[in-house]
Amino acid sequence: MRRGFGGAGRQLARFIEDRSGNFAVITAAILTTILLSVGFGINTAQMVLTRSNLLNALDSAVTSTARDLTTGAIPEDDAEKTVKAFLFTNGGTGFASADKISLDSLIVDHTAKTVTATASVNISLLFPLFGAADSQKISVTSAALYSDKQVEVAMMLDLTGSMAKTKYTDKIGDLRLAATNAVKTMLGNQNTNNPRVRVALVPYASGVNVGALVNNVYAETSSSSDLPPVAGSKLLVSKTGSKALPLFATYKSIVASAYPHSDNCATERKDRYGNADFSADGPDTIRTDKNGQPYYALVNRDNHLSGSSMNKCPDAKVIPLTTDEDALLDSIDDFEANGYTAGAIAVQWTYYMLSSQWRSAIKDAGLGDGPANTNPNKLSKVAILMTDGQFNTAYAGVSNDYNDQGDVARGNAESICSNMKADGIEVYTIGFDLDDKSMSATERAEAKSVLKNCSSPDKPGRQHFFDASTGTELDGAFQKIIADIEGLVLTQ
Repeated sequence: MRRGFGGAGRQLARFIEDRSGNFAVITAAILTTILLSVGFGINTAQMVLTRSNLLNALDSAVTSTARDLTTGAIPEDDAEKTVKAFLFTNGGTGFASADKISLDSLIVDHTAKTVTATASVNISLLFPLFGAADSQKISVTSAALYSDKQVEVAMMLDLTGSMAKTKYTDKIGDLRLAATNAVKTMLGNQNTNNPRVRVALVPYASGVNVGALVNNVYAETSSSSDLPPVAGSKLLVSKTGSKALPLFATYKSIVASAYPHSDNCATERKDRYGNADFSADGPDTIRTDKNGQPYYALVNRDNHLSGSSMNKCPDAKVIPLTTDEDALLDSIDDFEANGYTAGAIAVQWTYYMLSSQWRSAIKDAGLGDGPANTNPNKLSKVAILMTDGQFNTAYAGVSNDYNDQGDVARGNAESICSNMKADGIEVYTIGFDLDDKSMSATERAEAKSVLKNCSSPDKPGRQHFFDASTGTELDGAFQKIIADIEGLVLTQ
């Protein structure tokens, strides 16, 4: 039962009547002051605790509602119902009673992309002070950002031999679990009739298995040029009767027939000088060789990729942007570890999967609608680059003994990452078990350096390079990146 100060006042009056002298008066004054101080302190603590609990509940309600609006899990009409459900469930703690909590206002601002809510509760004070109000209204306001942007995410995933299961570790198993959870988090809660997020996979090892996109790949031979056939070449003239460059579809058919593919693998695209090309140009881009003759910018499959043992194409294929969760998860389930670490080639194909210049090629291959045009106000493009070791394999622009492959691969990766970032793609990187003692200290430092240099600059509360030592940390890194992509933060 709550007690007021009325009784205390009467006791003080009797004390004064029954005692005489200054001592009695001073004692009464001291007791009154003490009682007032204690009561005020208790009331203040009660209000502070109640306000803190109510604000925490409202923060959770607003943030959760903003996330649901962002992912499309709820329509805007359900925002108030969602806020109330969280608020009333979590707000009735401490001295607040859930049935006395009120959602006073809720504003979904389409311009600022915010959800703002004000809530209040009336609480009965433990110590009403000499006729003062015995209740107090506490009001709090919270806001969170939401987004109606579309999101395109391409995940580069390491399937190289060092990821294989051993007596002590199961890194490929850790990757399967982390990648599965990432896909489910990104695609699991969105509105299937109006999906907001699309995901691409770029598994890699000694090269990249491009699947149905293979007709955009030029399969070199030991005796062929580094570049696809140019206009006026014997091959094209014999097939078309013209020295002009044929239509792209015709060109691809002629090249594929003359240079058949032994697999669906791709390495770097080469420029006119035989070095790796760092652009995201589509394969139908017309280029010229050193003599000014035009050709189409097909991606190369270097003849030094033998296709056997460690130097072969991974079985897992590139999957362009899709909302098909089952297709992505089926591919991840079949991940197997084998091969060298051609990281720059994987970075290159991650770039392609996010570039609208590859839209036609992807659509022509029957692999979906392809990437959308860049529009920072309406679309976020994100690359997640994951590896467990040092990039050590390259083909374009390396010497015959390939001793400089690692340096070339790392330099190529950083150049491609720079181009991605310049094109508005946000780049996150994850190093997995990079402190593995099977690598030298120099190799470990170089591996981390590439990933740090590739990643986008950090922002307040948002990191872009993750150093994961265990499967749990790998899973956590993916989840943290996904949370960052949503861009949900409290603004008040």
